[in-house]
This record gives sequence, structure tokens and C-alpha cells, in this order.
Amino acid sequence: MSPKPKGLADLEALEKVFAALAHTSRRSILLVLHVRGGSMTSREIAERFDCAWPTVTRHLGVLEDAGLVHVERRGRERRYTLDTGRLVGVAGGWLRRFGPPGDAGRRPEQVARATGSTPAVQAPQVPTLQRGARDRGRRG
Repeated sequence: MSPKPKGLADLEALEKVFAALAHTSRRSILLVLHVRGGSMTSREIAERFDCAWPTVTRHLGVLEDAGLVHVERRGRERRYTLDTGRLVGVAGGWLRRFGPPGDAGRRPEQVARATGSTPAVQAPQVPTLQRGARDRGRRG
């Protein structure tokens, strides 16, 4: 089987990352991981949210498939580590395409300083996951 052309591989990576970021719960998990030092066990992550265990593990699986977190298994414990390089590389690379001409290789904060603008998006507060209708009454 021949390797995929770079453009196609980049597009697939972009699709996976943006699909993972499309859900509020997964964005919340990434924020919690970031705020808590970038690495937590699945139990520590699940304790931060008010939803069933299968829901949390499903979200962690999507994040892992997208390459946004890496999992290390130690016996029965799983430690999830945030991959900020993947997030910034894929999502940031796509967002840089929308900057001013000549700024494609610059980071958003560099563009903001150079143009005297402020970032349009402020850092969000870390929310908690709420139990969905399917998860009410079930604890995993």
C-alpha cells in the first residue's frame, strides 16, 4: 500500500482534530488537562465531570484517535497526556491561513502584536460536563 500524499494526510489530520474539537465536552477535557499540568489519569479526569463513565471514556477515545492526547497504560490505570504540539500544529496551521498576507508562518499572538490588535477570543473558563438525558440515573 502506497503512502498517502501529504495534502491528503494533512486534510485527514485536520478533519480528525476539528471533529474532536466540535464537542463541548471534549474541549472541556482538553482545558482541564491543560490547567492541571497536561497529564491526568482517566479516573482524575472523570471525577471532574458529572457524566457517566462510558461517556467520559468515549470522549477520551475520540481525543486519542485525533492525536490530541496520548495514553499510557500502567496495569489497570490509564494516564492521558495532552499533546499541545498536535493541537497547535494542526488547528493553528489551518487558522494561520486566514491571517494577513505574509503572516502565514507567524503565530497568532505575533500577528496581534505586529498589527496592534487584540485576540478576538479570550481564554474560556474551564466548564464542567453536565449529565445528558441518556446518562441520567446511570453511574459507571
